Amino acid sequence: MKVTTAALPLLPLFQRLLPGLPGLPGLQGLPSLPGLPAVPGLPELASLPGRLTGLSLTLLKASALEAAILAGHLLLYPSGIIQERHPAQVLRPTGAQDPQPSPPPPRLPAPASPPVVLLHGFIDNRSVFLLLRRSLAQHGRHAIESLNYSPLTCDIRTAAELLGRHIEEICERTGSERVDVVGHSLGGLIARYYVQRLGGDLRVRTLVTLGTPHTGTKVVPLANAHPIVRQMRPGSAVIEELTRPAPGCRTRFVSFWSDLDRVMDPLETACLDHPDLSVQNVRVSGIGHLALPVHPAVATGIRQALDAVGPETTGQTDVEPGKRSGGLTVA
Repeated sequence: MKVTTAALPLLPLFQRLLPGLPGLPGLQGLPSLPGLPAVPGLPELASLPGRLTGLSLTLLKASALEAAILAGHLLLYPSGIIQERHPAQVLRPTGAQDPQPSPPPPRLPAPASPPVVLLHGFIDNRSVFLLLRRSLAQHGRHAIESLNYSPLTCDIRTAAELLGRHIEEICERTGSERVDVVGHSLGGLIARYYVQRLGGDLRVRTLVTLGTPHTGTKVVPLANAHPIVRQMRPGSAVIEELTRPAPGCRTRFVSFWSDLDRVMDPLETACLDHPDLSVQNVRVSGIGHLALPVHPAVATGIRQALDAVGPETTGQTDVEPGKRSGGLTVA
């Protein structure tokens, strides 16, 4: 394929369709194409048509996968509306009373691995974790619980308090001192607020976030009518609180972020960078926002993240604060 200067007027269009093209890893350092004039601010354009074709195919595949996941999730959504029930919960006939107060349920022996708490994103429910839950259970994680918070929730702080009460109940019921948490999108931000601002690091051993706007996202400005969306904007009071010092935080953080996540604006907002936190950021290539809690390759990465620390570990982990490492290509 021959490239001529006639293609140059289309570059702004490519930049619009493929945000971040000028700084895209893999385009830097390419050899120059003879006869093609230099363009200020752009990388060398040799092999650009093939590169653009590959990127377009990747975007097309990711978009098709996002559409398929959305369609499937809409079908499953009704099954996750009702809050999860546990075997220990017994429904009693209306008006029935015990002759004397029931004793508290016995504490079970602590499991080999901490319970895993799954927390969904904005306007979603626990059904989004159907495949991830199955994957975790197949690999030995049998204490898995999901928390639904109301789509009418208007404050991240309130949702974080609810999460804290839920985790305390899980610890009481299972006999475990700590839990692991996996939060998708807004769910990860709620869990992080609980850990950093409400003392949740005493209970949360590992927090895995999937496509979470740690520094705020600017996507869909018209959504600002919803107060919880405003709290997810850069510079909001909640985001500012999360930048404050968190000395001695005992929770280990693993943040999965995708280079094709259209909900994160900018993409790097899904990376967690805080000087007081033990963090590992894992870049996922080839899928979008909705696929993060669904894709089997990401599920494998989540399992590895949860298994990286032994169940007896307390206090700070051996992950250095602010560490950025790891990569996962699924396309």
